Amino acid sequence: MSDSDYWARQRVIVTAGASGIGLEIARAFRDKGSAVWVCDIVDDMLAATEKEGFASRRCDVSDIDAVDAFVAEATAAMGGLDILVNNAGIAGPAAPLHELDVAAWKRTFDVNVHGQFYVARAAIPHLKIAAAAHGGASMVCMASVAGKYAFPLRAPYAASKAAVIAMARSLSVELGPEQIRVNAIAPGVVAGDRIRRVFTDRAATKGISYDDMAALALKAVSMKTMVEPDEIAALVIYLTSKAGRPVSGQVLSICGGLEYTE
Repeated sequence: MSDSDYWARQRVIVTAGASGIGLEIARAFRDKGSAVWVCDIVDDMLAATEKEGFASRRCDVSDIDAVDAFVAEATAAMGGLDILVNNAGIAGPAAPLHELDVAAWKRTFDVNVHGQFYVARAAIPHLKIAAAAHGGASMVCMASVAGKYAFPLRAPYAASKAAVIAMARSLSVELGPEQIRVNAIAPGVVAGDRIRRVFTDRAATKGISYDDMAALALKAVSMKTMVEPDEIAALVIYLTSKAGRPVSGQVLSICGGLEYTE
């Protein structure tokens, strides 16, 4: 089977696919010729994605009923599911742990951990059918280097992403015998609106300027540069491609050589 035939056969769901990393991932699959459904919670961004050729539905991944409805609609429209990109997540609060708002802690886990669980739970039966029919299927869970290293002032985010890594590894063992590969991607400092908000919050907590916060964050990155969303999309394409078939149960950092966090 040629690469073009392979990609034309793929049916893909990308959560939080209307902006940022998710949008670049959805575009990468679309450009390969795959059928793509995205969900998000921002209505105007969802409308914009439809103009780009994606089917979409409003869905808060922390709402299990909304997730079930979205996955059911997407898989029915595409005739199944070959690839799930479990991308939805939030940055969570930035503060010392003993000063954290309990509701903000819970919301971080509701989206980042429970949301990925709900989506995977709904999608796995469809991935199993695709794997049995075509010899394989794939899931990519969006984690973070924060789930691998100490991440001061961001304990909710770091703990939630560590949970995502553990879930992806567990799923890779559960689903591997059925030729469903599961990997986690751990981005470092990613350029975009979210990191600007994070730097602003952390700068305020530390009592330093935004520029000083950005420089501090890149201090531990050997390449001294941020990761671009389209570079993450390229890694997702590799992991879900024919070439990525033997890669499963891995946590792939894409971080420019980040060795610790400030």
